[in-house]
Formats: sequence, C-alpha cells, structure tokens
Amino acid sequence: MLNKNKISFLPARLGKTLLLTAGLFFFFAAPAADCQQTDARTSVRVKDLAEIEGVRSNQLIGYGLVVGLNRTGDRVQQNLYARQTLQNLLERMGISTETATLKPENIATVLVTATLPPFARQGSKLDVTVSSIADARSLQGGTLILTQLKGIDGQVYAVAQGSISIGGISAGNSGSSVEINHPTVGRVPNGANIEKTVAAEFAAGNRLTLVLRDEDFSTAAKLQQTVDAKFGKGTSKALDGRNVDVNIPAAFYDNNVGFIAELENLRLTPEKIAKIVINERTGTIIMGREVRLAAVAISQGGVTVRIGTEYEISQPSPFNRTGETVVVPLTNVEVKEKKVESVILPDGATIDEVVRGLRALGVSARDVISILQAIKSAGAMNADLEMQ
Repeated sequence: MLNKNKISFLPARLGKTLLLTAGLFFFFAAPAADCQQTDARTSVRVKDLAEIEGVRSNQLIGYGLVVGLNRTGDRVQQNLYARQTLQNLLERMGISTETATLKPENIATVLVTATLPPFARQGSKLDVTVSSIADARSLQGGTLILTQLKGIDGQVYAVAQGSISIGGISAGNSGSSVEINHPTVGRVPNGANIEKTVAAEFAAGNRLTLVLRDEDFSTAAKLQQTVDAKFGKGTSKALDGRNVDVNIPAAFYDNNVGFIAELENLRLTPEKIAKIVINERTGTIIMGREVRLAAVAISQGGVTVRIGTEYEISQPSPFNRTGETVVVPLTNVEVKEKKVESVILPDGATIDEVVRGLRALGVSARDVISILQAIKSAGAMNADLEMQ
C-alpha cells in the first residue's frame, strides 16, 4: 500500500533472491513454504560440520638457503648470517673458508614451511613454501638446498629441496624496475620427503569424539539425534555445545574406517544464528534468513543547501576618467528540503521487506548501514551485527 508520505510493504513469498541497490549488494535466503524442501536444500554432511578429535595436521618449519639467483639475492655486506650460512654449508662439504671472503649475490636466506597431514607415511611428498627473510629482491630461478623441517617438539619430520616456482615477477634495476605480486615468496611442489610420522589415535577404546567447528548446543543435540537414528539409541552423547562422544557399534569393531565413512556422510540441518555481516569498504551486506525485526518505522530525509558565487565585471561609463573596472561577486543561496519518506515494517518483518523498503527510499549504501545500526540500537533487531 503506497501513500503520499508513507510506504508499507506486505510479506512476499520469495525463494533465494539477490538484490542490487545504490551500489549495495544484499544477499539473503528467504524461508521456503515447504519445510521438507528447506531441509533438503540446507542439510549438510557431518564431515562438513565436525572433525574427529585426534585427526589433525602439524606445522613444520626450517631455515634454509636458496642458491642460483641472478644477482637478486641477499646483500651479504649487510646480512652477516647469509655469509655464515654459506660458510657452514661449505665446511660440511669439506671446504674451509672465511666469512669475510664470501661475497656472492646469488644466495638468499629463507624460512621453509610445510604442513604435515594426518596419517602421512615415510616417503610421502609435501609441498613447501619458501619465504625470504632478508633483503633479497627475487627468488626467481633459485634452488632450495637440503633443509630440515622440524615440528614444535624440535624433531625433524621432513627434508626439503628443489627448484622454486614463484608467482611474481621482478625486473629492472633500482633506477627503473617493475614488480608483480611477491617475487620473494615461492613454492616447491612435492619438494619435501617425510622422514618421520606422527601417531594419530582417533578410535581408542572403540570410541571417538566429534568436534563441531562452530559451537552451538542445538546443532550438537541434532547431531546426537542423527547418529542415534542411524546406529541405534545410545550410540552418541552430546557433552556440550561443541563435543559429541560416539561409541562405535560392535558390528564395526574391526572396521573403524567403514563406520567413520558412514558417520561423516550422515546429513542434518544445522542451526544458524541470526547475524548480519557488513563490509563498509565494499558496501556489502549479507543477512541470513533467520534475521527478524520487531515493529519499526524508518524515516529518511534531509536538507540540501547550495551556495554558488558568480563574478561580474563592472566598468565605468564612457569618458569617465575617475571610474575603475572592478570585479563584483554575486552570491546565490538556495535551500532545498527533501520530503521525508517513511517505511513502516510490521512485527516479524523479513529481510525482503527491509530491502524493498530501503530501495523505495533510494538510500545509499552508507545510509543503509547506518539504518541497520540504528535499528539494532533501538532493540528492534534480533541479530548480531558484524563489521568487517
């Protein structure tokens, strides 16, 4: 219903909708009419919601040397540890030298990082990332020399070596140069060999624990109900809002992997919290379908004042010897008051109604963000506002 100074909107049946208004993106999913269809669309697998306690990766780190650079390495006159590293490498190969005599420009000191996945075995390959830690200009064309990768316990779990592939370009000299992306960071695909494994216990005593990625008591209760419905009542127990204990049935004692495969492919509809995510830099607002508003009225209006100055030239009359030519400023002041428009949203209004109402007023992206913050401050919104 549209009046002169008031706009009111009634609920509409909509599916997933994308609206673009005033340079502002709104993403939201309106609830469907059929609950069974909603469950089919929003249900997810257990493996996408939770992880198994004890099944985890481990971070590895090492200090190494990259050689073969085209005069783009560390400036060894300023970085003593680059020369020290090269001296130590040569001494291990039986070559005795002094640090002061080493002045190469084709080496770079780097940190080497990798992730050791669970259940990895000796001899398996890992990708490693190589990052310069000094003043090298580029690692392009370099080769990583044999580097030990250690875990947090100080033990060596892998060794890395190989040619570096970088995603950046650096060319020219200090007077005229061009640089694209980050030429001081590169990767060595399959550049590390695993030398030591980490034991992973995930089904000790025929029991395992599912750990939800996002804490929520309702989702934990649903997960327990879903597991019990599949494998029998009492199979699982929700300990809190994040952890659910699962007892492996007797039929799967000798097939833990088969049980986990069935368990992680069960589907359920997780509970979602009402949240609005706002990115002020890009003007993007993402709102979930759980967001609801109490009865609220929004008014948008303002006053525009425009001040303009024009200059005219005033000249004396002909044959007037005492007169002077002067510049005369003429100032015009114009005041326009924008007619105040209002949007009245009913109790329990959906996101679709909010978007339609704000579009009707022609508000800008910044105004929409301010309006949502004001609605939250007024206590008429049951959602969390997250600013990015």
